[in-house]
Amino acid sequence: MKKKHLTHAKRPHPLIKVWNDYPEILQNDSRILPVPTIENIIGEIFAPGKFYYYVINFADSTIICNHDEDILAIHGLHKHPVHLKEIIDLIHPDDIEFVMEAERMSIEKIKEIDGFDYQQELKTSYCFRMRTSKGNYELFHHQALHTYKDENGRLLQAVNIHTNIEHITHQNSYVVLVSGINGREDFHQMQWIDHGKFPESIPVIFTKREVEVINCIAKGYATCKISDLLNISEETVRTHRKNILRKSDCKNSSELIKKTFEWGYL
Repeated sequence: MKKKHLTHAKRPHPLIKVWNDYPEILQNDSRILPVPTIENIIGEIFAPGKFYYYVINFADSTIICNHDEDILAIHGLHKHPVHLKEIIDLIHPDDIEFVMEAERMSIEKIKEIDGFDYQQELKTSYCFRMRTSKGNYELFHHQALHTYKDENGRLLQAVNIHTNIEHITHQNSYVVLVSGINGREDFHQMQWIDHGKFPESIPVIFTKREVEVINCIAKGYATCKISDLLNISEETVRTHRKNILRKSDCKNSSELIKKTFEWGYL
C-alpha cells in the first residue's frame, strides 16, 4: 500500500514546528476567537513606511487579513492568504533560519520574564526580507503583539505587523527585541550570529530613557507628546534629543531612525 503524502497546505512548516515545541506557552486548542480591536494594537506600534497586519490563530496557523488590502498591493498577491505558510513563503529563503531562531529566542525570553503573566504586555520585533510586488526582496520590520490567551495563560492569538523599511535601510541587524507595552518597561536586545555572519558590535549604548525617546521619535511624536507620554518636561525631552543625536553622530531624526534600525534598537 502506498503511503499517503501530506498535502502542501497540511504539511507543517519548520517555523510552525518551532511553536509546537512550546506547548506550555502556546495553546493549540480549536476554540473560535474574535478578531481583536485593531485600533488599540496599532497604537502600540510604529510603522515608518507602508505596512499591513494580520491575525494568527495558533491552534491551526490560520490567519485573518481580509480587512487589510495593503497586503495585496505590497506583495502583489491576487487573494488574501488564509494560512501562515502563505506568509512564510514570501520570506527570503536565506532568512528563514534567522526567523525560526528569532521566534525561539523570543519565546525563551518571554518564559524568562514569566510570560504566563505578561504575554499581552510584551512585543516582539525583528527584521527579515520579503518578496514584494516588484518581484524582488526588500527588508521588512516584523512586530508581534499577543491578543488572547486561555485560562492557563497560554497564547491563543497574536497580531503581526509587517512594515517595509527598505527606504530606510537595507542592512539587517539580526537583533531580536522583546519590549514592554501598555506601561511595562521591558527592553531586551538579543543578537543572532550564525553562518559566519558576525555583525559589528553596537557602537552606541543608549540609556533606558533614551531608548524610550528614540521609540517616540520613530513614531513621529512631537516634543510635547513625548513629554506627556514619558511624564517628563519638554525641556528634558529636548535635552534627550540633543544627547541622542550627539551620541549617534546624527544630524536629524531620519538619520537617527536609520542607524537605530541597523543597531537593533527598533
